[in-house]
Amino acid sequence: MKTCLVVDDSSVIRKVARRILEGLDFSILEAEDGEQALSSCRTMLPDAILLDWNMPRMDGYEFLRALRRLPGGDRPKVVFCTTENDVAHIARALHAGANEYIMKPFDKDIVESKFQEVGLL
Repeated sequence: MKTCLVVDDSSVIRKVARRILEGLDFSILEAEDGEQALSSCRTMLPDAILLDWNMPRMDGYEFLRALRRLPGGDRPKVVFCTTENDVAHIARALHAGANEYIMKPFDKDIVESKFQEVGLL
């Protein structure tokens, strides 16, 4: 079973993402900010990361840059999931190593489609 780390400061978003991803046969790990997510990745790298941009302590962009510098940090497929929808944010995320981008709010069809695009399903 593949693992997905859901990183979002909103417990509601984490809960919704968990329900969707468990339905797609993922084992779920959660973190409420980038620092927790990085600590989790140092212990075990997941197959996928669903990543919020705006979080306290360490935002998604900072986390992604730090993740990609870890040994093996290039392996997890990272899908940003955020309200930031301008081209500059999207370009910045992709340049930092994101594999895809999802806008909030999202549903099962959107998550499934993006995870298929990056080869996770």
